[in-house]
Formats: sequence, structure tokens, C-alpha cells
Amino acid sequence: MILELIEKLTAPSGLFVMGSFHPRRVYQSQDAAGTLVLLGAGKECWPRFTSSDEFTDGQLDPLDRWSKRMIGWIAGEIGAKDIYPSDGPPYAPFIGWALNTGRFFQSPTGMMVHDTAGLMISIRGALRFEAELDLPDVTLGTPCETCVAQPCISACPVGALSTDHAYDVPACKSFLDTDAGQDCMQHGCKVRRACPVSQSFERDPEQSAFHMISFKG
Repeated sequence: MILELIEKLTAPSGLFVMGSFHPRRVYQSQDAAGTLVLLGAGKECWPRFTSSDEFTDGQLDPLDRWSKRMIGWIAGEIGAKDIYPSDGPPYAPFIGWALNTGRFFQSPTGMMVHDTAGLMISIRGALRFEAELDLPDVTLGTPCETCVAQPCISACPVGALSTDHAYDVPACKSFLDTDAGQDCMQHGCKVRRACPVSQSFERDPEQSAFHMISFKG
């Protein structure tokens, strides 16, 4: 199966298949034929990335450049087109693609949650195939359905992520500038960390800090 081959090719980089789907069957259009496979950062991705030339060369956007090198090589090996969230405008609809795989869902806070990565989602790129390849049936529901406590709802110290309103980015970034906000800056967003599925995904705190610095700008 093609996904098994992709998993084998992604293993040295620490990337993994986060989901896949047939666009034609979702969008009901012959113009959207083929197969899309989304690749994300797995548990072993951070040590692979930090040992790369991109991480140490002092140039801008090291993770994007590393991702393009890794995924571009994979695409060349299996005859796929590589696509990236950072390319644009116009930007590819990665959020819509993710939700169409059946492995990503909206969490109670509005952020996407993944069936194995929880809220620790880092989609690094996608592979597009011209053919409709065989894909496994996905029947899993959102992990939030069986999460009785739902700690993500109350985890944000300033209520920037809530079931009552859209993500309040200014409130979040203002909090990160305070002494109290340094816990989020150094260890990652408290909402993401509160998710039980996220906790089993074992993201390195340095990786979370890297993403927080990039987010804060």
C-alpha cells in the first residue's frame, strides 16, 4: 500500500502520515481527482531537524526549508507533487484538507485535534498523486467525544481559546509578553498541553518553544 511506502520514506526524518483522502469524492468534482496525503511532525522529528544544516545555518525559516527538502525528496521518490502550507498567496487549504481526512476534528476550543497527535499538530506538507490510490477506511471519531474532563476548555490563563468565542490572538500574544506567560513560551501552549492525547504524543518542550517564538513573531 502506498501509505506504507510513504511511512517507510518518512521514518528517517521523523515525519509521519497524518491523514489522506480522495478530493473528488469529497468535493464532487472531476477537477479534484487524485489522492492527497498530509505529512506532519512526529515524535522523532525534532532531533532530526535540529541536527540539520537548515537549523544551524542562521538563515530564515529553517523548519520550512528543512520540510521542503525532506518532503521534496519523498515526492521525487514516489512520483508525487509536493505542496506546503507556507507557499502562497494563494495558500493551499490545508485546514479543509485535514478535516476531510477523517483524522482531524474541531476541538471544543476551536483548534483542530488529531486522533494521535492531539492538539500538537504540525502539518509540514502534502503529497498529491494524480491517481486515486487505495486508502484505508477511517472510522475513528473525535477523541474529544470520550474525553470526559475536557481540560482544554479551561486551560488558557486568559481565555484566549474558548468555546464562547473565536481565538483571541491579541489577548494570547499580550499574555506571552508577561512573566506569567513565560511558561507557555518555554513549554508550549497550556491548552495544547492539557489535551490527554497531546500528552501521549510526547513533544519535546524545546520544539514547543520554537513554535511559540515563531507564532509570537
